Amino acid sequence: MPTQPDTLDDLLQILGDIYENRLPFNQVLGLHIISLEPDLVEVAFDMTDSLIGNYVQGSLHGGVISSVLDTVGGLTATAGMIQKKVGCTKEEIAQNIAKVGTIDLRVDYLRPGKGRSFTSSASIMRIGKKVAVTRMELHNNHGRLIAVGTGTYLIA
Repeated sequence: MPTQPDTLDDLLQILGDIYENRLPFNQVLGLHIISLEPDLVEVAFDMTDSLIGNYVQGSLHGGVISSVLDTVGGLTATAGMIQKKVGCTKEEIAQNIAKVGTIDLRVDYLRPGKGRSFTSSASIMRIGKKVAVTRMELHNNHGRLIAVGTGTYLIA
């Protein structure tokens, strides 16, 4: 027997737990969710030696930057999809979450990823029945914009 639907806040809390505690690569990056809303997500992480891509400058690896932008974009797309599915069972929502994937990712690197910590945010540009498009940003602890991205995600 399917379980009863939860509130949007309950579902977003479950989603946050998945992204923060159950995805090993997100733990490698050290990602922590600051804000998780259906149309705006913010995550943070600290600089560590294992994330350095240029040892002379001590800046983030470009792959880390793109991975963080992709993660926050996917999390935002998933949160937006969940908002549209409120009233469905947990099982139905879990099936949709299992299908979420990146279709396209564009990253513009604006300056070296220097800083002690970083914050990445994403918002939904458009969401349909099967695809969501998000806009992402990465800032350092001084508020300097490091990179921006646009992601397209399969959500059904």
